[in-house]
Amino acid sequence: MLERTRAKVVEERSAKAAPMNDADVKALLASVDEVVVAKGRKSVTLAAGEVTLDGLKGPTGGYRAPMVRVGRKLLVGFNSEALEALLAG
Repeated sequence: MLERTRAKVVEERSAKAAPMNDADVKALLASVDEVVVAKGRKSVTLAAGEVTLDGLKGPTGGYRAPMVRVGRKLLVGFNSEALEALLAG
């Protein structure tokens, strides 16, 4: 998908080796206007100010992965359709 959309990865971080903490996520939310939260086949788009930290966590209590930022939009969690739409612009 990255090759097809010609997306370039600027920064990569392992969710297991270096998990995001609350301060990291707050800083990321401050840098975007819109957040797409993906849970399985469903995704919800919210304004960054409407998102809670708990709303970005999965059932184990950690933040959903991947977190992909493109411009002023952030995708949290995996949904192939939402990811493709985000990368397509």
